[in-house]
Amino acid sequence: MLADIRQLQLEKHKAPADRVLTMKEMYHFFDNALSGVMLNEGGFDGPETKLQEVMTSADFTYAITEFVQRQMVPGYQVKGFAFEPLVKPDTTPNFLPVNRYQKRAGVDNLEYVTEKGETRPGYVQDAVKRQYQVYRWAKQFDFSMEALVNDDLGYFNDQARDMGLAARRTLEEYVSRMYTNAVSVLRLTNLGALYSQNGRLTSSRISECRMAFNQRVDARNVPIRARLKYLVHHAGLVDTVRVIRQSELIPELATNARNVIAGDFEPIEDPHMAGTAPNLRWWGFVDWKESNIVPFVLARRQGMPAPMILRKRSDIESITSLLGSGGSVPPIMGDFATGNVVVKVEDQWGTYIDTTTEGNLFDYRGAYYSAGTAQ
Repeated sequence: MLADIRQLQLEKHKAPADRVLTMKEMYHFFDNALSGVMLNEGGFDGPETKLQEVMTSADFTYAITEFVQRQMVPGYQVKGFAFEPLVKPDTTPNFLPVNRYQKRAGVDNLEYVTEKGETRPGYVQDAVKRQYQVYRWAKQFDFSMEALVNDDLGYFNDQARDMGLAARRTLEEYVSRMYTNAVSVLRLTNLGALYSQNGRLTSSRISECRMAFNQRVDARNVPIRARLKYLVHHAGLVDTVRVIRQSELIPELATNARNVIAGDFEPIEDPHMAGTAPNLRWWGFVDWKESNIVPFVLARRQGMPAPMILRKRSDIESITSLLGSGGSVPPIMGDFATGNVVVKVEDQWGTYIDTTTEGNLFDYRGAYYSAGTAQ
């Protein structure tokens, strides 16, 4: 009866056929051992494995509740941060710094030339040098050989998935710090009203942000195409953003003024952003693909587009006749000293870093900041 129950449970969870077969053999062994019938001398059905006592009704209850019915309960579903539109991807050949030159202005305007007058020479604005490099990000996890062999719940499979999710979460937090770090915030704050404010999130203040982008200029004071595209906000502002986007009229004003900014931006929730209500910060960013204004860069090393989960090769060799002298053993045997199986997750990324002036702002003209403190 227990074998039938367990088989149905395994089939429900789409267990591999070899696992179902092993389960049948185990229960068959139990049936034979309880009846005193031994199929083979030695080995799996040998006398040394014979049960020393008959299972009682309490043992059956324990088997049903603990062994047959147990299964792994899924863990919490964590929030994701869809940061990809905010950063321009780049690759580096190795871990050494790379140089990128950013053009921040065009050439001089033409000048009126009088009759027989001489044309004056102009000059080209030098490009701004930007330098960044990638770094290794990794974490090691050790599992005992016994734990992996005894893993009938697929716990290790869940751990491998969680290790990949941890790599993604680390990257998300890294991108979030690109604009929430103190140096980047101070840079935008010092630039004045066209780059920062203190107001809490309202449709009127989003309009101020949009008008600030519309007034951006290059290094020659020539107007550039900078348009608010992404509004990155604290998790506590989700409903505020939804009201603003769905209201036909300006929600915070008791007038009939039309809400003209509702569909002019895309909200992105940053679950890693710190803050305590009601003082919740928010940012505005351009679409770098549309304007060529790159507020942030995320660099990866060439050949490492995503995290890798690695396993340490076992340092054990077999000298028994079963595997042959000097033969390798399965990786699940772990290391020679302790039997530990060592697994590591690693990723490699980096960005532009200026610890004194710019923070991680590759080009400050693509960003806008609000502290969210003023009514």
